[in-house]
Amino acid sequence: MNSLVFFCAQKVISDHASTRKALDYIPREIYPVLFKAAFLDIRTLVLRDVVQRWPFSILNFSTILKRCKHCDRDVIREKPNKQCLQAVIMGVKDYLMNELRQNRTPTNRKHRMLRVVDLTGLQDDGDRQDADTIGQWSRTVALAKACIDISRTSKRDEYSSSKRRKGKGGAPLDGACDSQMCVEIHANLFITSNSYATVRDALQIGKTSPLCLKCRDLRAEELSAKKTVSILELLDPAVLKKIELRYNNLGLCGLSAVFPYFPMFGNLISLKLPYSNIDVRHMTPEMEESFQSMVSAFSQMPNVKELNFASSRLSGRIRELLSVLQKPLESLELAYCYLLPTDATYLANSHHAPFLRKLDLSGNNLSDVLLGPFCQILQHSSTSLVYLDIMECRVMDRQLASFLPALKQCSQLQYFSCFCNPISSQGLKALLHTAVQLPVLKIVVHPIPVDCYEEGLPWPPSTYDLIDYSIDQEKLSRVDSELNEIRLKAVRTDIVTTVELYNDFSLDMLQLY
Repeated sequence: MNSLVFFCAQKVISDHASTRKALDYIPREIYPVLFKAAFLDIRTLVLRDVVQRWPFSILNFSTILKRCKHCDRDVIREKPNKQCLQAVIMGVKDYLMNELRQNRTPTNRKHRMLRVVDLTGLQDDGDRQDADTIGQWSRTVALAKACIDISRTSKRDEYSSSKRRKGKGGAPLDGACDSQMCVEIHANLFITSNSYATVRDALQIGKTSPLCLKCRDLRAEELSAKKTVSILELLDPAVLKKIELRYNNLGLCGLSAVFPYFPMFGNLISLKLPYSNIDVRHMTPEMEESFQSMVSAFSQMPNVKELNFASSRLSGRIRELLSVLQKPLESLELAYCYLLPTDATYLANSHHAPFLRKLDLSGNNLSDVLLGPFCQILQHSSTSLVYLDIMECRVMDRQLASFLPALKQCSQLQYFSCFCNPISSQGLKALLHTAVQLPVLKIVVHPIPVDCYEEGLPWPPSTYDLIDYSIDQEKLSRVDSELNEIRLKAVRTDIVTTVELYNDFSLDMLQLY
């Protein structure tokens, strides 16, 4: 339900000309409602005017677009409309140019308000193409170009103004921007080789431009070590909270140039290095030195709560890497890391286990010697674990039966995935009988039961067999009905069971930031 105030706001913004005339007379408390109404109804001209006259020091998307007493729609959880975001950027540019021009004329100097525009809460569009929304990469480029454009425009205007002031006591240009005249854009930046130069230029001019780009979460893909370092050197340590470097294929030796920069960011709470070609199984002296450099960097990061080493071959080195962390981890992703029993045993008994909220062990072999330590991990993290993924871990009915008692203790679990494991329909039903007893469980991603494939499925089946082999749809439909019956009898129709990889699960409850 929307409040009367919100309905009135929608009525006001329905006519742009009238809204523009009325903005100076509307109480400042109504501006956030007008902003949300304009964003929802895609009133881009109104949105641009509202931003241009924003009466507060901070314009925070997460605060304004979330569910509130005036509008129960949680717009911040939706992918942002491209036109609306462009209108906001234009509104900020209009605001700054007006302020710059007025403040060059002392008689027109006004008390300014806007200092920070916070876009960090916006959703990404992932891999889905949508002409009406704008993803993180496109947002990054648009914001970088806006910073560059306004820097160039302000310098041209300042140059013209200084020429007019010659002989009248006009101050010469010094190349720097008065800090009181700057607006900071806080955003999550996604940088690739294609956008690197534009984003680097925008970050470089931050100290001299009226519009300064600040990065809270950095995601960089396929960048060289040199380019990664050049970006890290330009980021504000007080603002940055997350670093994600992926698909760079640098290995330990290549990343050794990057490791020393991590401790610079005292507020860093999340570090992700998936698909970085880290392999500790056959170490050269140079690689060992690089690994120790990483360990040293980790020991100097006091606030890290989240680590992702997906597809890094860290066999036998987990203790050495994680024991130096000063605070317990809340999120740990070790997918396809070739873990050994010593790694799993350390993790089960480490200071991290009781605090883990997200754990991804996908691709590690839980069918043999890792099974016992895995059960211990579940037991020791049973009061904290929210998200658990053991996709493609070679789990069969016997292993499933071994850890179901430990899984049953995970009272906070909301998401569980055992996708692409060779489990039978009987094993799957046993899993669901346990799942319905978990009070807050929402999602179960399970494999297609092995007895629902056509005859001739190789045993034990490989991942490719489980994905590509022909399925007996009649048998699968019968199992689906049986699973649904279990949910109905337990009055747990709120649990979603699916054989599809589930990418829409929100991890906001982790509250890592």
